Amino acid sequence: MKKIPSWALVILTFLLLSAPMLVNSGSNVDEPFAGTDAAAETLVEDANPGYESWFSPLVGELPAEVESGLFALQAALGAGLLGYVLGAYRERNRNELEETRKS
Repeated sequence: MKKIPSWALVILTFLLLSAPMLVNSGSNVDEPFAGTDAAAETLVEDANPGYESWFSPLVGELPAEVESGLFALQAALGAGLLGYVLGAYRERNRNELEETRKS
């Protein structure tokens, strides 16, 4: 099998990570990276102008720094949990393999 040079992998990774920012970046001038909540709110208001929300958030509007911090915390906890589960499965498989070799 032919090996891919590491510089090519770095360039490919950069292109994959930058593509979402380049594609469709000018479609929403006010907020180029507006979330799906804002898009859904706009669609609901267009479909039913008299709609009243039946739920209000438990916490008021949070500053952008707090939101991004909570999002980063959520990502870190998810990555930690995923790493733990993958490590536990790997160790369990390793222990089972050692037990079958001993017997």
